[in-house]
Amino acid sequence: MLEIFIDNWYLVILFFSVALLYASVGFGGGSSYLAILALSSIAFTEMRAIALFCNIVVVTGNVFLFYKQKIIDFKKIIPLVIFSIPMAYVGGYVKITEQLFFILLGFTLLFAAITMWISKKISSEKEMTNNSNFLKNSGFGGLIGFISGMVGIGGGIFLSPLLHLTNWDTPKKIAATSSVFILVNSLAGIGGQLSNPNFTVNWHLTSILLTAVFIGGQIGNRLSSKFLTPILLKKATAVLIAFVSIRILIKYII
Repeated sequence: MLEIFIDNWYLVILFFSVALLYASVGFGGGSSYLAILALSSIAFTEMRAIALFCNIVVVTGNVFLFYKQKIIDFKKIIPLVIFSIPMAYVGGYVKITEQLFFILLGFTLLFAAITMWISKKISSEKEMTNNSNFLKNSGFGGLIGFISGMVGIGGGIFLSPLLHLTNWDTPKKIAATSSVFILVNSLAGIGGQLSNPNFTVNWHLTSILLTAVFIGGQIGNRLSSKFLTPILLKKATAVLIAFVSIRILIKYII
């Protein structure tokens, strides 16, 4: 175990940093974990599993804190997850082409980051919006859930920009919703992968990385409620998404 830690010390530091930053804005960090692992020699199928396990560890802490703060609105979340859970399971079972996935993911995230950054309108902490169209939210949730399970992310990096741009609710409630969404989709996605007879993962390395993201996540999700204002929450989300997208595009296009 010690030898594995020494050989992968840079992964441990990077995973800790990503968990800290992403937890502070209500994400799990799955897309960044994938971007980091893409630089290593780890098999793509294992990358998906490691990213989802790390997502689960980070956002579980987020969900617990948001629940204690009574920020989670389950009535509004249910339409988003009712189809995303089974679709994430199906997506986790599907095999995909690595290069095409990363190229599409990179462009999608870059577009989302730019759109969030230039958007001037933002819900205030006291503003409550009513975007509770059941069919629309279920459709969005199902599509994002399938993509998330297929590529090994929780889907928050897709869902959060969508909710911000539609003024779905206040920034902190969007962060709470994204955390719940990421958690249930990551659980469903990893369930789909475990059902695949070809599933494999290095449990020793995974356990070390899970420890790193647990510590980083615990620190990050506490920074959210104490230091980040609504506008900083939105800007931080855009910056993180842009960083991931640029890193992926540099790796797989240039």
